[in-house]
Amino acid sequence: MQAPQPVRTRIGGAVTHAETLTHNSGNAATGGIWRVHGPAGTAILKVARPPSAAPAGSPSWQTSDAPEHWNYWRREVTAYTSGFAAEAYAGTGIEVPEPLATVPRPDGAIELWLAEATGAHGTAWPPARFRHFARQLGAGQARWAGRVPALPWLSRRWLRQYLAHGPATTVTMRTDEDWSHPLTAAWPAAELRRVWEHRETVLRRAEEQPRTLAHLDVWPTNLIADGDRTVLIDWAFTGDGALGEDIANLIIDSVTDNLIDAALLPDIEDAATEGYLEGLRDGGWQGDPDGVRRAIAACGAAKYGWFAPAVLGRMIRGHRIGNAYGRSLADDAAELERLRGLVTMIVRWAAL
Repeated sequence: MQAPQPVRTRIGGAVTHAETLTHNSGNAATGGIWRVHGPAGTAILKVARPPSAAPAGSPSWQTSDAPEHWNYWRREVTAYTSGFAAEAYAGTGIEVPEPLATVPRPDGAIELWLAEATGAHGTAWPPARFRHFARQLGAGQARWAGRVPALPWLSRRWLRQYLAHGPATTVTMRTDEDWSHPLTAAWPAAELRRVWEHRETVLRRAEEQPRTLAHLDVWPTNLIADGDRTVLIDWAFTGDGALGEDIANLIIDSVTDNLIDAALLPDIEDAATEGYLEGLRDGGWQGDPDGVRRAIAACGAAKYGWFAPAVLGRMIRGHRIGNAYGRSLADDAAELERLRGLVTMIVRWAAL
């Protein structure tokens, strides 16, 4: 593996070896992520991959050349190299990895070389650290409330596109027989079915919320704590979003992949919500805090209304629930029990 000169300077010479990092390998926009080692340090290599005649990855994670597409393959490279990611929430304690170099590949892909951020990943955070980050994010998003930049490569209507083309398309719960299957008795099946079947209503409620500049992929694996600073990585989706949309995602996606004990979900919900409201006030926002709580609920229920039906559908059809992030999942009964609090929260959020 050849590294450009700025990377060799950072790592003290040529690459000695590289290790593959865990990521969503189904996302066609990502051609791989590696930690590269040199004599004196490390760096991160992420390959941004364009669409091809032979589509890669999962059918629900395809990419596009269109800047308005939810999974536009150049968005993250542009966010870093333009300085946009570094400036988006500057001064709040949120930082991004330093971009070191970009290198075009013969196949049209782009190598994005980044300095490696060090510290405690979000999967190891206690609820109090979630509150600290949420306060930083609230302060950063307050400054963008009602005035998202008009840059052509920023995502627009991201949530609607994601739901139309992403993982929600894998739901197989379609009949009364599915929804009355014995496995569904572990969860509030009737309420979950209503959320799924009225998903357009919930989505419209989310889209009606006040807008800000959102990251749109805030979850523990994209967060690194370095003292009071928080490094926020993976800017591939950034653009127009609702106030509270990132916090909704952080709360729910803290436990979906079993990377954090699901028993902590109520504490994470409270910590992230209250921290975010504090941050909005720090940033000069003077709106209604209950309105933000409703926005968090609407966005979370809209984005994850498919989650329970997808899990149940796979179980009913005898498919194991996969996990791309290195943590084993239990058998069906234990997994249903582990996620009971999460799906109950989604039902509650959909009703607010």
